[in-house]
Amino acid sequence: MPMQNVRTTPIDGQKPGTSGLRKKTAVFRRPRFLENYVQSIFDGIGGVEGKTLVIGGDGRFFNDAAIQIILRMACANGAVKCIVGQGGLLSTPAASHLIRLREADGGLILSASHNPGGPDADFGLKYNGPNGGPATEAVTDKIFECTKSLALYKIAAAEDLDLGQLGTHKLQDMVIEIVDPVADYAALMETIVDFAKIRALFEGGFTMCFDAMHAVTGPYAHAVLEDMLGAPKGTVINGQPSPDFGKGHPDPNPIWAKTLMDKMHGANAPDFGAASDGDGDRNMIVGRGAYVTPSDSLALLTAHAHLAPGYKGGLAGVARSMPTSRAADRVAESLGIGCYETPTGWKFFGNLLDAGKVTLCGEESAGTGSDHVREKDGLWAVLLWLNILAETGKPVSELMADLWKAHGRCYYARHDYEDVDGDKASVMMDGLRAKLGGLAGSRIGALTVEAADEFAYLDPVDGSQSTGQGIRVAFEGGGRAVFRLSGTGTQGATIRLYLEQLETDPARLQEAPETMLKQVRAAALILSDLVAITGRDAPDVIT
Repeated sequence: MPMQNVRTTPIDGQKPGTSGLRKKTAVFRRPRFLENYVQSIFDGIGGVEGKTLVIGGDGRFFNDAAIQIILRMACANGAVKCIVGQGGLLSTPAASHLIRLREADGGLILSASHNPGGPDADFGLKYNGPNGGPATEAVTDKIFECTKSLALYKIAAAEDLDLGQLGTHKLQDMVIEIVDPVADYAALMETIVDFAKIRALFEGGFTMCFDAMHAVTGPYAHAVLEDMLGAPKGTVINGQPSPDFGKGHPDPNPIWAKTLMDKMHGANAPDFGAASDGDGDRNMIVGRGAYVTPSDSLALLTAHAHLAPGYKGGLAGVARSMPTSRAADRVAESLGIGCYETPTGWKFFGNLLDAGKVTLCGEESAGTGSDHVREKDGLWAVLLWLNILAETGKPVSELMADLWKAHGRCYYARHDYEDVDGDKASVMMDGLRAKLGGLAGSRIGALTVEAADEFAYLDPVDGSQSTGQGIRVAFEGGGRAVFRLSGTGTQGATIRLYLEQLETDPARLQEAPETMLKQVRAAALILSDLVAITGRDAPDVIT
C-alpha cells in the first residue's frame, strides 16, 4: 500500500464558516476538493502524525465515501489511530463525547447539520478540537490559510474498509477502531438524567412522539427512549437514517417537522413531542398544543435543571447566542448566576464551558447543550425535559405558563430570507451599519429606538475579540430587532431577522406571537429597507 504525495493547487471557496465548510454535495465530489480541504485541516492543526482522531457523520449522501478518503489520508499523514462510528455514523454530540472520553487529539465530523442531503443537496465537514468542541476561530483561520497555498496532499492507496464491522482493523501502520455509535453516548446520559424517574413516567401512561426526521438521531432515540426507558415502540418515528433524509429537510422547526406538529396539535395528541436534526445536535420541543421556542426552552431548562441528578448542585451560569431571546437572562438573574451573551456559533461557548463559567448554553436556532460535551445536543435536551416533566408532574403548557408568570414572556420569532443575492444582502447590512450612530432616540414606526450597535464580543476567558457579529436595535418598552447574515447556507445569502418583545403584564402572556411582534417587525422593515433592497416582500421561513 504505497503512500502517495499528490500534487495539487489551491481551490477557491474553502473558508470554514461557523460550523466548518459547507457546500453542495456536487462541489465536495469534484476532483481534489475534499482531499485539499482535509489536507488543509491536517496542516492547519500542525499535522496528525502520532495522533488519534474520531471520525463520523450523519449518514447523508457521500458520507461513507468521504470517510474512506479521510482514513486513507490520515494514514498517509501519520495518524496512529482513527475511531470511527459503525457504518460511518456518529451524531455530533456523540462525536464530541467520544473525543473527550478517549482523550483523542480531535475529530472530523461529516455533516451539513440541518441542511438537506443528497446528490443535489448539501454536504459539510468540520474539525473539532481535543476538548470535543468546534475549532476556534484561530484554528479555522490557520486552516483557511493552508487552503490558499496547498501544493500537495498525502493519501494511501488502499481498498475501502468495511465500516459496518465492529472491532479493530489496520490500514498500514494505522489502527482503525469501528465502535458502536450509541453505547458510550447512552451511558453518558444515564449519569445526567434520572432514568428511573423517566421510566416510571412512561409506565404511568405518559405518551410521546419523537421525530428523528430520517436522520442520525434515530438509532440513539430507539435505543435510549424505547429500549432503555421503556417508551412504547412507535414512540420514535422516521427513525431510520437516510442519505437524503427521506427526501425531507432535517431541520427541527414547525415548518419542516410538520408531521410532528400536526400530531401534537391534533386529536388524541401525545403528552410530549420532540424532534432532532440531521446530525443530532438540535432539538424542537412541543407540548400538547403548545410549541416551545428554542429561546424559551433554554430558559425553562435553566430554571429547572437542578431537578436532574447531573445538575443537582445548581448551575455555574448560562450562556446564549446574541440573537437568542433574553428570557434566559431573566431566569439567570433570579437564580443569582452569570449570563453570557456570545456571537452565533457553538465554538464561542467552548471557552466558557472549559473555564467553568457556565453549565448550560443555547442558541435560538434550536440548539441547547451543557458541560457534558462541547456541542449542542438534541437528545440530551429532550431527556432533560422528560426528567423535569417527571419531577414536576406538570404538562409542557403549564410549565411555560409558570415560567412566564415568574419572569415575563419574551415573545420571539425568526424570519429567514433565503438565497438572497449576496450583493443586495450586503447593501442592506451596510445601510443599517451606516445608520447606527444616529438611531438612539429616533422614532421608527410606532416605536422609539433605545440603543443600536453592531455586536462585538470580547472573550472573558482568553481575551480574543470577534467583531461584526450582527446588528442590534433595542426599542423602548422591551422590543428588539437583530439582523444577521447566516453562515450555514451553501448558496446565496440568508438574511435572518430576529424579533423580540418582552411582556410582563399577566393579562397579555397568552397572546399570539405575531400580534405581539407586529410593531417590532414593522419598525425593523422600515429601518432596514429590506423589501426595497432585496425585492423580498415576505420571509421564506418563520420560526
